Amino acid sequence: MHVLSVASGKGGVGKSLFASNIAIALAQAGKQVILADLDLGASNLHLILGIGAVKEGIGTYLTGNDLAFEDIIIDTDYRNLKFIPGDAEIPGMANLKASQKSKLIRKLYTLDADFLILDLGAGTSFNTIDFFLSSSMGIIVTAPTLTSTLNAYLFLKNTVFRLMSTIFSKKSKAGELLVNLKKEGTSLQKIYIPKLLERIKQEDPDSYHQYVDRMKNFHPMLVLNMLENPKDSLKADKIRRSTKEYLGIDMEHLGIIYFDHLQEIALNSRLPIVIYKPNCVLSQAVYRIADKLIQKDNENLFTADITELEDSYLTANMEAEIDYTIKADAMTEMLHSGALSEGDLVETIKAQQYEIKALKKENNFIKTQLAKAIKEGFKI
Repeated sequence: MHVLSVASGKGGVGKSLFASNIAIALAQAGKQVILADLDLGASNLHLILGIGAVKEGIGTYLTGNDLAFEDIIIDTDYRNLKFIPGDAEIPGMANLKASQKSKLIRKLYTLDADFLILDLGAGTSFNTIDFFLSSSMGIIVTAPTLTSTLNAYLFLKNTVFRLMSTIFSKKSKAGELLVNLKKEGTSLQKIYIPKLLERIKQEDPDSYHQYVDRMKNFHPMLVLNMLENPKDSLKADKIRRSTKEYLGIDMEHLGIIYFDHLQEIALNSRLPIVIYKPNCVLSQAVYRIADKLIQKDNENLFTADITELEDSYLTANMEAEIDYTIKADAMTEMLHSGALSEGDLVETIKAQQYEIKALKKENNFIKTQLAKAIKEGFKI
């Protein structure tokens, strides 16, 4: 069973929408799929699937004494797809105890399926990161905006520190170094990881090699969602350079997905977009990513060498160009057929101009914050 943990550095980038639609796409291809809602504290994945209120879920399982884990796994309207609801409105589920988390992970890994997809909560809580690390095939979903890409990077940086804290013994020199940094009030986000690892390599080579060995099995993959134009796809290259240079992580690019207002209509209709409009550009992008995952499954290759990693980014950029052309041609056809009036087109352009102005303001704010951070410098 391949376990795909789907995470994001922040909310609003389409993480849950991606998780639900990719689950259906894999199920439609004949794969046995289980989709689990691990966005505990804010579980709403059942609504995207068109499932009404659920009485039992992960929350009731972890707090109930007589409920078997199999009892919370439900069938969906989609062939080959089963669903595990989240907290079922149980308070406090966002802050699981270590024993509850371990129990849940053990149960999840005993399931029988081709793919287990974990839809995680947004943000960088320990629970979210630990669920992400429970799979070596984590997927980071982000958007092209500066704050989204920055938060995706910070999520991975927090993941690296979480790995260190679990690998390094508290009595080891590496473990003591991390503890002392926290005692000194040093912000982990300001620490330059390559320099820190070099220091650990010199002072505690055993811990360093344990970390290096663990990182060999850590292969996060990227999905860039909510694109507006082909240039947006280049943001993925920037994320890759940053994670590779500063975190020692080289991510594979699974693909791009354009923003489409049809997604909002599908959501209001309680239908996943691949069901509501399977032939639209957005749905076809999801199917394309599903095909890549199926190919990896067939070849049993969920790790990629450097050439394949390079190719994945080139392919994604090409997909962005192709999908944009298809979207533009579709809009032209609608305009000529009368399905889209000139007024609708004007309103669409106005909306895009407003979004561009908002992004420019956001960009200027982030630049100011970055300049301030650079001025303060990085500390170890």
